[in-house]
Amino acid sequence: MKNHIQFDLLKPELYNKYIEIGTNAYNQHYTHLWPNGDTSTYIKNSFTKKVLLDEEKDQNTLLYLIKIDSAYVGLLKITLHKQVQEYSKTDALYLDKIYILNEFSGKGIGTKSLRFVKKIANEHSKKVIFLESMQKGLALPFYLSNLFIIVANTQVPFNNVLEEEKPMYLLRKKL
Repeated sequence: MKNHIQFDLLKPELYNKYIEIGTNAYNQHYTHLWPNGDTSTYIKNSFTKKVLLDEEKDQNTLLYLIKIDSAYVGLLKITLHKQVQEYSKTDALYLDKIYILNEFSGKGIGTKSLRFVKKIANEHSKKVIFLESMQKGLALPFYLSNLFIIVANTQVPFNNVLEEEKPMYLLRKKL
């Protein structure tokens, strides 16, 4: 991708844009998980001003908008220090969310986003990055091609997700 990609740390004046991008990207990719395509449970737990205020107070959470030139095209949510499996908070970084608007998918933004996350992990002397991916869909092959490996089975944590759509994998990439 020739366009300039930047990662803007979320500021209060961009909350509405983060909510808009997150909601739109999630709905473009994940309505099939929910009965009647009703994603309101996830949106209510992820993309409201109250959620963002709470997350921004947490110094362990980093929220970014992904920008190409002057357009916001996606977002990242990172938990800097998280104990996962045998890895301590000191050693593990967790990539909670990487959402890219559908019209910008397949243009190298995801790869550059993973490089950015790796840079943050290295700056914090992490040994490993974890993330979760749906077992079905396009994200899993993307993560595997970026040298993540499957280390456990998990599932979507919301009760009202369709049962057959709940399976997820926990993935790990050693640094």
